[in-house]
Amino acid sequence: MVSVHIRRDGRERLSSFFASGHAGWADDGEDVVCAAVSTILQSAWLGLSEVAGIDVAGVREKGELRLQWPEASRDDAAVCAIAATAARSLERIAAQYPTHVAIVHERE
Repeated sequence: MVSVHIRRDGRERLSSFFASGHAGWADDGEDVVCAAVSTILQSAWLGLSEVAGIDVAGVREKGELRLQWPEASRDDAAVCAIAATAARSLERIAAQYPTHVAIVHERE
């Protein structure tokens, strides 16, 4: 199962995503559920860094992806839109594949 942690800061602003594990929907390299989660997170990273122009801290390794954006950027409209779209997309994937993707909402 892929576990996706969606974190908000003390002001309820999205602040980071962390995903680990494998969905187990199909064999490695053929798992569309893992691919969907990875694509959403990779797109969020790209959008935050190249569209919103902010520094994203994170780790990309096999079976783990972690990204966090600076507190000073969390009120920016582009940052909010990109992060909220990614969070909602991840929640939709989890709703479609509840035995393969788990969403954990956290607070800093």
